[in-house]
Amino acid sequence: MEPFTTLRAIAAPLDEINVDTNQLCPSRFNKLPYGEAYARVLLHDRRFNADGSEKPDFILNQEPFRRARILIAGRNFGIGSSRESAVFALRAFGIRAVIAPSIGDILTNNCFRNGLLPIVLPPEQTERLMRQVLQQPGAVLTVDLPAASIIGPDGALYRFEIKALRKRRLEKGLDEIAVSLEYRQAFDAFEEAYKREVPWV
Repeated sequence: MEPFTTLRAIAAPLDEINVDTNQLCPSRFNKLPYGEAYARVLLHDRRFNADGSEKPDFILNQEPFRRARILIAGRNFGIGSSRESAVFALRAFGIRAVIAPSIGDILTNNCFRNGLLPIVLPPEQTERLMRQVLQQPGAVLTVDLPAASIIGPDGALYRFEIKALRKRRLEKGLDEIAVSLEYRQAFDAFEEAYKREVPWV
């Protein structure tokens, strides 16, 4: 998993509430093999016409937002079903951080499993950032994970909360298997001691 430390990038505004996982990844794409193809899956039915052509008025189809690596969304982002493919789509598109007043619990867990940082800020702070990136297309935000902070386009500082273990895993790029393997020596020592204690097993 790619480590996450400091991200300075264009932010895209998705000024809507209740953008659920079925919008992020429509059901028919759930079994698509993980890979670059998921970049086109993200919000597919909102971004593309029936013939596969882009809808030019959708925010992520416009420059400079198609190059965004940070997404600012309204409340209840990522609610709905537990599909991990919603996060696959965000990551394949290039999104490394999502900022919203509230984010679905299951999506939050899936984000951390896949190297994407979900950030919850108070509604007034999210709205302030949303206004700035809407008024200044191409505005850049800095997400500093070690400091658990965001610097807005105007230089304002925002603090966010993150659990220590999740923060460490993102900083080091550790997935769940890699975290377990950090205890490999302890596992091996236990197994050796257990074999000596009960050699008949």
